[in-house]
Amino acid sequence: MDLASLIRDVPDFPVKGILFKDITTLIRNADAFREVIDRMADHYAETDVDIVVAIEARGYIFGAPLAYKLGAGFVPIRKPGKLPAKIVSESYTLEYGTNTLEVHEDAIEPGQRVLVVDDLLATGGSARATVNLVERLGGEVVGVAFMIELDFLHGRDKLSGYDILSLIHYD
Repeated sequence: MDLASLIRDVPDFPVKGILFKDITTLIRNADAFREVIDRMADHYAETDVDIVVAIEARGYIFGAPLAYKLGAGFVPIRKPGKLPAKIVSESYTLEYGTNTLEVHEDAIEPGQRVLVVDDLLATGGSARATVNLVERLGGEVVGVAFMIELDFLHGRDKLSGYDILSLIHYD
């Protein structure tokens, strides 16, 4: 299946000059959505994964069903002010500004094997911040998975040394 053909381009969103890759046109297609989850699960099937962490908000779309399929727990990485208990946070730069991510300080136990999931790898800021959060809590990152990678932004460079899976590449 040509997954890339199911993704809609939206110019000037969320700010002028950004070409947004809209995944809603792919995930509404049951066969395509299933293929994405199955391909990610197949890639990590032989990897011992205790926890899947996914980045707010579109990462949850892929992270939760992937955790279920891998028999792993699920931990949401949130934007500031959304978690009720004690948190750790990490700030990062993205292609059109800055942001901060947070996780409960007890969400990952030392030594747990963690798979990081998001919808898209752009500059790598949010993925790197999430990896940093996981490692600060003592987790071992066993992979970083994306449906889409914007190769021209070189976000992969911020994740060198990790197993990176991207199903769709844009040059």
